[in-house]
Amino acid sequence: MSLNPKLEKLLEKVYEPGQRYDQQYAGKDITYITNELGEPVTLFIGRRNEDGSIAGERYVRRIVRQPQGNSILKSHWEKKGSVSRS
Repeated sequence: MSLNPKLEKLLEKVYEPGQRYDQQYAGKDITYITNELGEPVTLFIGRRNEDGSIAGERYVRRIVRQPQGNSILKSHWEKKGSVSRS
């Protein structure tokens, strides 16, 4: 299952490095975590639990960079499975 193009556009932006962002998108709760360059690399989509975690799906972003630089050559999101309340 691929991500909605509008959601992917939100996740292409650069944010503050090493942060967690909790939002709502299209009626679902989302949490994404950024890497040291501020690029979202982990995404959780589903329903937020009382402790702030999300029960739903987990995605991880694969980034291929230009040789000798930080420019993104290409990237895509891989679905890694379901996450549930522990």
